[in-house]
Amino acid sequence: MKSVTSLLLLFATIQLFGQSENPDYDSGLAKKLGADDYGMKMYVLVILKTGSNNTTDNDKLQKLFAGHMENIKDMADLGKLVVAGPLGKNEQNYRGIFILNVPSFEDAKKLLEMDPAVKENIFDVEMFKWYGSAALSEYLPVHKKITKTEP
Repeated sequence: MKSVTSLLLLFATIQLFGQSENPDYDSGLAKKLGADDYGMKMYVLVILKTGSNNTTDNDKLQKLFAGHMENIKDMADLGKLVVAGPLGKNEQNYRGIFILNVPSFEDAKKLLEMDPAVKENIFDVEMFKWYGSAALSEYLPVHKKITKTEP
């Protein structure tokens, strides 16, 4: 019992003295971005994978993908999408990812229901809670400034 108490005391001492406050910390920015003490927050990571709809109608597919891209733009404009992009060919049939700046799977589902490619089962989705830097929401505004040619 004595050794357990000693270990707990040692751990508490390391935790207390092992952390230091960041001199560059901006409390206003941290609050604006929803950051915790470590500059992090929870997001919803969405993996898009090949869905059950295997239509070969090119006109329909073009419309669905145009709607998919429009939904990506809309989510970004709302500040709900912080990262999106396709994945290279893989055995799991994963097609792309979204990192959504939303607190719950329910909120993520509402956004994904607006995507015609998801609604029509061109894509299926898997969702996970993901803990990452709260600064991710600053990524897309910077990206717009470095994009020379828009899709």
